[in-house]
Amino acid sequence: MIKTQGMMKRFVLAAVATCSLFAMSGQSFAATAEDLDRDAAKALQLLYETNPSTVEIGKNAKAILIFPSVVKAGLVFGGSYGEGVLMKGDKVAGYYNSVSASWGWQAGAQSYSYVVFLMNDKALSYLDSSEGWEIGVGPTVVVVDEGVAKNLSSTSLKDDAYAFIFDQKGLMASLSIEGTKITPIKR
Repeated sequence: MIKTQGMMKRFVLAAVATCSLFAMSGQSFAATAEDLDRDAAKALQLLYETNPSTVEIGKNAKAILIFPSVVKAGLVFGGSYGEGVLMKGDKVAGYYNSVSASWGWQAGAQSYSYVVFLMNDKALSYLDSSEGWEIGVGPTVVVVDEGVAKNLSSTSLKDDAYAFIFDQKGLMASLSIEGTKITPIKR
């Protein structure tokens, strides 16, 4: 019975999160490859302009996952969804979606961008070989704020991946990518 209740809670959570997201923005779903490529390039450029220390991190990264627009909404139950691009050098290496669901005290809606710099072969191999990467499981991902970013240099970049959340619009009580599932998609 307890197992059934847990499954039911997850189902309700996923259903509410999905409904919230569809109500928020139909525009961010089913973007074409060209749209994603263009939006990802703009988002990465914005990150580099607003946080110059990320330029050096980008130069040292094996690959960069760019999610130009993630929509998060919730009222007790919530969720987020966005689509992004994996860049290896100047080449698009694949397309991914970013999905999360949550429950607890929360209310609001917002959109944001995030970039994950994959710093070594371990992180890149995990992304390539897994059917989906749940942030918080697998290679170490450090979510970096602007203060920490100023202290990062090519000699201090020791973790598998560094994530930057930026360009937030709207109002949501909290913002995190912990528990986010990143999955390959076709475009």
